[in-house]
Amino acid sequence: METRACKECGQKLSGRKDQKFCSDYCRNTFNNRQNEDATAYMRRINNILRKNRRILSTMNPSGKKTVDGIRLAEEGFNFHYFTNIYATQKGATYYFCYDQGYVKLEGDQYMLVHKQDYVR
Repeated sequence: METRACKECGQKLSGRKDQKFCSDYCRNTFNNRQNEDATAYMRRINNILRKNRRILSTMNPSGKKTVDGIRLAEEGFNFHYFTNIYATQKGATYYFCYDQGYVKLEGDQYMLVHKQDYVR
């Protein structure tokens, strides 16, 4: 007969034949260790996106405002990270961080906007 052991701590298992862990703690520890590289990467990206959204939200409380790109950069805004893009029929491209967005205007100007219901 084959003896089964917990994948995390090695303790002998008893019970269901498809059991892999002796406890929820061992299962969670094993899975957290398996995913820690991806989790750290995703956490870093999500922190950047949240910071971008917070900057846009703080600078645009009324729903529409024009600001300098330098001012956004000084606040720590990272133009490389956004959650989605919306292209209008007129050819303008809006970049969004969740519900807060911006579109590049002439020069180094950006118009900040709140996401509307029709934007997906």
